[in-house]
Amino acid sequence: MSEQDPPAGFEPANFSPGFLDRGGPYWLGKADGRTIVGLRIGEGHLNYQDAAHGGVLTTFADVALSFALFASEQPPLPVATATLTVNFLGAARLGDWLEAEARIDRIGKRIGYASGAIRCGHETIATMSGVFSILRR
Repeated sequence: MSEQDPPAGFEPANFSPGFLDRGGPYWLGKADGRTIVGLRIGEGHLNYQDAAHGGVLTTFADVALSFALFASEQPPLPVATATLTVNFLGAARLGDWLEAEARIDRIGKRIGYASGAIRCGHETIATMSGVFSILRR
């Protein structure tokens, strides 16, 4: 296993191609019955201070929160971000493994609410919350 590989138990997320390919790669794992989204910080994620750029962490938060809602029903719920809040509490560096855990706070017919945290090891480096439009057919 190389430094770029995820920890054991994580598989490629294989999200739809496009923008998410540029921000990842993202990984999916399970802990205590919850889905965890993982991200290894690479060269392309860094800002001029050699820390993960805030936009990378914001995108990671959006991915984790929206995926929690998306995967909460079968067939999956298509969602669009209406509001996203990310509170930066720490930094991530090259090679760091990040895990985002999201919880669904409420799902209605047209709106879903989710919140959670991004961790690097045992340190919480960001908290996050979002409101999502549910695009039910």
